[in-house]
Amino acid sequence: MVRKYTYLLIPFLLLLWRCTESGGEQRTFLQQSAYSYGDSPDTLGLTKATFAGGCFWCTEAYFERLKGVDRVESGYTGGGEAQPTYEQVSNGRTSHAEAVRIWYRPDVITYRELLEVFFATHDPTTLNRQGPDVGKQYRSAIYFHDDQQRNQARTYMRALEDAGTFRNRIVTELKPAGKFWIAEDYHQDYYRNNPDDPYVRSIAYPKVVKFEDAFRSKLKDSYLKQQ
Repeated sequence: MVRKYTYLLIPFLLLLWRCTESGGEQRTFLQQSAYSYGDSPDTLGLTKATFAGGCFWCTEAYFERLKGVDRVESGYTGGGEAQPTYEQVSNGRTSHAEAVRIWYRPDVITYRELLEVFFATHDPTTLNRQGPDVGKQYRSAIYFHDDQQRNQARTYMRALEDAGTFRNRIVTELKPAGKFWIAEDYHQDYYRNNPDDPYVRSIAYPKVVKFEDAFRSKLKDSYLKQQ
């Protein structure tokens, strides 16, 4: 099994740079509070997974392409402040991290497969940093929703360490999921809704294309037709 983990990750290690690493392109924000709500009708019966792996624009775009994933929300979690804003979080004025909450059907895609994508699409060995972005808001973290997720994440990380998949030690935090504050509306589906954004064109698009090539067998049919 260790060899399988390594095989799955090595072809995709080129995607281990931060979503905000660019030739001067900047992410912008609007002043708007984030909010939190419980399970809505269209997510009842689905299973949740929550990951923090850097820029949620890119992370959201990866996971929403996977078969079995019905919904992905960009937001903030892991901190104690209520109603955080993007301006506050991105400037390190809260204890939250940028994160995504994933609603998926475990009969179609497993939590271990989500872990595979998570560890292949960011650098889990840099403490409080992804590429040029430095601060706890960019930390690598898994927020588990039950004991099974916690145990699977521990096992997966141990397998990666034992296989020597990464040159440096994995520093991904493993903590119970707390309140998830959904980010401002304009952050949701940002990649899909802003195809002409210079940042999306020059930074996000090439990475999403590489993701689609590496995980082609796991993509929804609608994304296969776009290729």
